[in-house]
Amino acid sequence: MATERTLLTVRQLAVKHPALPEGGTRWQIFNEETNGLAESGAIIRCGRKVLIDEDRYFAWLDRQNRRAAA
Repeated sequence: MATERTLLTVRQLAVKHPALPEGGTRWQIFNEETNGLAESGAIIRCGRKVLIDEDRYFAWLDRQNRRAAA
């Protein structure tokens, strides 16, 4: 049984979650190789379009927050 994924563009993520500004998210994506976002599997590229797997992105964000709090 396949699970349904929510894929959003950076702009759609910012509209859906106003606390996450486009610029900040784009910066995270630009630095994905050094901040662990790439290995989280949250970023999907389809040609030039960048999509964000909402569940994986928030799981990555939670791990970042736990790491910063430690």
